[in-house]
Amino acid sequence: MEGSRPATPEAPPENLWSSILDSVSSSRSIPSKQVLLLGPSSSGKSVLASALLQKPVSEESKDETRSDFALGYDWADIRDDGDEDTLARLSVYTVPSDAIAYTSLIPHFLPPRVSLPHTLVMIVLDWTRPWTFVDNLQTWLKWVETWAKGDGSRDLDIVREENHERLQHHLQHYTEPSVDAVPATSNISSNTVLPLGPGTLTHNSAGVPIIVVCTKSDLIDEGNDLVGASSSGMGGMVKGKGGEWEERTDGVMQVLRTICLKYGASLFYTTQQPNTLQVLRQYALHLLFIPPAPSPMASGSEAPAPLRNPFVFHYKPNTLDRDRIVVPAGWDSWGKIGVLREGFEAKVWGEAWEADLDADVIESEDHAGAKKMYNILVPDQGAKPPPLPPFNAPMAEQAFLAKHYDENAKKPDRDPRGAFRNPTDTAAAGIVGPLGSSSFNLPNVERALSEMEAGMGMANSLNASTTADGARRLSQRAATGANVTTHVGRPPSSPTIGTSPSSTGGQTQHEVLQNFFQSLLSSRDRGGASATAKSMGPKTNGNTSGTDDTS
Repeated sequence: MEGSRPATPEAPPENLWSSILDSVSSSRSIPSKQVLLLGPSSSGKSVLASALLQKPVSEESKDETRSDFALGYDWADIRDDGDEDTLARLSVYTVPSDAIAYTSLIPHFLPPRVSLPHTLVMIVLDWTRPWTFVDNLQTWLKWVETWAKGDGSRDLDIVREENHERLQHHLQHYTEPSVDAVPATSNISSNTVLPLGPGTLTHNSAGVPIIVVCTKSDLIDEGNDLVGASSSGMGGMVKGKGGEWEERTDGVMQVLRTICLKYGASLFYTTQQPNTLQVLRQYALHLLFIPPAPSPMASGSEAPAPLRNPFVFHYKPNTLDRDRIVVPAGWDSWGKIGVLREGFEAKVWGEAWEADLDADVIESEDHAGAKKMYNILVPDQGAKPPPLPPFNAPMAEQAFLAKHYDENAKKPDRDPRGAFRNPTDTAAAGIVGPLGSSSFNLPNVERALSEMEAGMGMANSLNASTTADGARRLSQRAATGANVTTHVGRPPSSPTIGTSPSSTGGQTQHEVLQNFFQSLLSSRDRGGASATAKSMGPKTNGNTSGTDDTS
């Protein structure tokens, strides 16, 4: 026993656990797939995401006033029927709207070179706003083409070619399910290759699997007894269950099928009922696990064993039940589209779609694009924003002032102080303010000047007469009153302002006001001289009378 044992134990290999985990992961690797949900807000994307992941719809997603994330994400493991093995891991990305702030984030999470073979695009349309179908499809399908082009590297071009070959092979080998269970390998191993029909897979050069989902299809006939706007938002389209209304809804489906045919896409109508959502989920998994196209066989070599799709889709196409339409990719054609309603030209609509995609086309009356044709079929009944007021080009500031200056200069009542003047008062207002208004009980400047001038004239006359009497008395008493003449012998001053209002007739108001203030200053000097003369006068008279009495 001792001889059988090694002398020294062998050293364990480095990174033992890493090598074990790598071997297990390589033997039981779980494929990862992604679904990208595109569509306008409040179109039912959260319900579809919950159905794809088989999770209950959260209460927040039911709230119409909720704020969406920049890019929604959730995932779940896809198990087999016995819920024993995990077949795949499904990730769902939700984009709130077509705003560039949201769509620019997608290439960071889903780079085309890596995720293109494992991604399915689901474009969501809302049946409560059917007039937006063509516009939304053009927006999102253009974005899918741009996203799939990526940076244009050589590696990405190879992935795009392989993806396109896989989708084309799937369309060419599509067979309608029958009552009996048909193995999924039967349609792949068939050597019969049917050419693609006219108008089939003319776009989608990257071969991206696309599903166009029209949600809320149970509201198509809501308010069908109304002609005007209804709660479902159908507006003028609603004409009743029969006649024109059914023709229009069938026409909408024909337009959608024609567009889907050009991109190799499928068309589904869903409701809140779980059965329609379950059918959509099974078909989405079926497209995600489409086997790659077989490589061309060399002469004399045996065909390789076909690959099997783990998710087989057993539901037949349905174009009659309007609330649960199922049109798988590869089944439809122009002939089947025209059978639904006579008078529909799929080729004309295909050419109109091409005209709209051409960026060089200028909108004119002669341009008959798909949008214009669809607006005739389904008039726009959405809420319109209020019209903007007419544009008012303002006049230049200097021109405005010059215009009003010339107009006001011609008006006789342009003086704003006239509003404060008594209409019965004919006197002109003073230049210092509306002093002629009787509402303030203030005297007019000119009236005050006249009164003050008259008062000054009387004062000057009184001073002149008093001076003359004193002179005569002093001349009689020259011996005794010689000293007095030095105080009272000043000649009288003439008035500076006329005593009558007519004296100011030839002067301006500025000159009148200047003379008024000068008269005030002169009157102050004359008032001081008069007071001195009066105080000296009684003393002289007293002395003279005293001399007479003594004599």
